[in-house]
Amino acid sequence: MMMKTEQLTLTQEWDKTFPKSDKVNHSKVTFVNHFGITLAADLYVPKDAAGKLPAIAVSGPFGACKEQSSGLYAQEMAERGFLTIAFDPSFTGESGGFPRAMHSPDIDVEDFQAAVDYLSCCELVDPDRIGIIGICGWGGMALQTACVDTRIKATVTSTMYDMSRVAGNGYFDAADSKEARKAAREAVNAQRTEDYRNGSYKRAGGVVDPLPEDAPFFVKDYYDYYKTERGYHPRSLNSNDGWAASTQTSLMNTRLFTYAGEIDSAVLMIHGDKAHSCYLSRDTFQLLKGDNKELMIIPGAVHTDLYDRKDIIPFDKMQQFFEEHLK
Repeated sequence: MMMKTEQLTLTQEWDKTFPKSDKVNHSKVTFVNHFGITLAADLYVPKDAAGKLPAIAVSGPFGACKEQSSGLYAQEMAERGFLTIAFDPSFTGESGGFPRAMHSPDIDVEDFQAAVDYLSCCELVDPDRIGIIGICGWGGMALQTACVDTRIKATVTSTMYDMSRVAGNGYFDAADSKEARKAAREAVNAQRTEDYRNGSYKRAGGVVDPLPEDAPFFVKDYYDYYKTERGYHPRSLNSNDGWAASTQTSLMNTRLFTYAGEIDSAVLMIHGDKAHSCYLSRDTFQLLKGDNKELMIIPGAVHTDLYDRKDIIPFDKMQQFFEEHLK
């Protein structure tokens, strides 16, 4: 059975939220996952590259696009000697898949595995030196991928979200009860009926706009990134209409990290101590085993600081980590 690649229309001009580096070569690439969805990615290669390179696949945040935070991480790590790709997940950005703005945890993991497929077969890459970086909700998906994909030798999560825990328990586990989950299920299922009746999928809305004066501080942080010149992008779900409203079902019904304790490869988890989400990395780190696991807490950093604040994101530490574990 042959794999079939969808013909995608890819933007050729530089339309990122960060400046283009003169130290790397940039190009667009595509690859197909096991669900038959063609994914779009930005490929970054160090200009002085020689021989087979260590490689890193990057994605996230959850609901973002590769022109935002993941691209910044990929370009920065390419400047430091790694071949990198930043990809749009299925159903989002420039990647294929229909209907749009959908996702499922198993497809999310498959997208990361498909990126590893691509890198493993790339003539510029040493297939024995492949790592991944996941940001925000895709930090959780990266760690979940590390549970299953033994080709991954090192994983970095940055400002990680366990999306399944938030979907099932609410923020800060404030809705961790049968009654709260039943109410959430009823709302999602009512939306499914309405969507089917209408023949279209209602979108949940991205980051709230205009911003209410009494918005929680982390919502203000999201607004400051996704809704301002700092991080807005027209293909970003979070910057615009958000995910399809019914996508919560699969996350509520699937818990990540069942086999996190069986990850033998190296893991570095990075989080800001002022981030509302820091509890997710602290708790998840307790599931990991082995002396090649590390939790790095950044003093004073909030959740979105690790999206694009190059003065705060510990790229030196990440470089050291990947150099050590992708030798």
